[in-house]
Amino acid sequence: MRILLWHVHGSWTHSFVQGGHEYLIPGPPHGIGLAGRPWQASEVGLSEVDDADVAVVQRVEELSQVPAGIPVVYLEHNTPRAPAEEHPLAGWDGTVVHVTHFNDLMWDCGSTRTVVIEHGVVDPGPLYTGELPRAAAVINDPVRRGRIVGTDLLPRFDPVDVFGMNTEQIGGLGDHDLPTLHRELARRRVYVHTPRWTSLGLSLLEAMHIGMPVVALACTEAVRLPAEVGAISANVEELVREARELIADPVLAKEKGERARDFALTRYGLDAFLRNWDVLLKEVIG
Repeated sequence: MRILLWHVHGSWTHSFVQGGHEYLIPGPPHGIGLAGRPWQASEVGLSEVDDADVAVVQRVEELSQVPAGIPVVYLEHNTPRAPAEEHPLAGWDGTVVHVTHFNDLMWDCGSTRTVVIEHGVVDPGPLYTGELPRAAAVINDPVRRGRIVGTDLLPRFDPVDVFGMNTEQIGGLGDHDLPTLHRELARRRVYVHTPRWTSLGLSLLEAMHIGMPVVALACTEAVRLPAEVGAISANVEELVREARELIADPVLAKEKGERARDFALTRYGLDAFLRNWDVLLKEVIG
């Protein structure tokens, strides 16, 4: 298949372009193109995509840029701002794909057909060493996003190293390319997931693939994580205690990290993700 899609969510796209198809990613001025990513994909102008088989659109404004006659699927990465918010494509005659069942539940898409295709992660391998008795978190724009992503909770998990875009504003370690991020996360003893209202973060799933035990707020889709991968609770004090216990006990942390990796490989492996997308896109193409 020749698939037109914009580079919107780098980590999700990194998984999607592993499917062995021809991926057409608009460059400037219509998109950011590959942006230096080493993907097996082509950066193109919109004048070069008239013969694409299907388009995966992730922002409403992209719909008008898809050449006439190309079938379209709309991918919704986000939770609504509030439960039961009407989706911009409610009543549309196409298909909206959600990345979690929670998002599908909370968005009001009206009569529009919805499908859930859960995340799949390119396995970085069991990199975990846990050599540093510290927690780690990945949060982009923690100041701007504030309580939504639990920025206010992070000091309670000290010592914690925070990675991600613009984390320098809170004393964090900034943005890293994916291989470097995975190596640095793997050195920390435990991963902390603090968002109150979000889709299931790919960084959380990547940490589990690495073999990190995780301590996560029981919010949105994270409630589906089993307790044996670390700790899942809405009680922050309980999570803080569990994080400290894991930091103090590297043997326990390694054991729970192995369980986290097993769960992530089974539930959020790449093969099922790519297979489910192939089934949907072939159906849409007809």
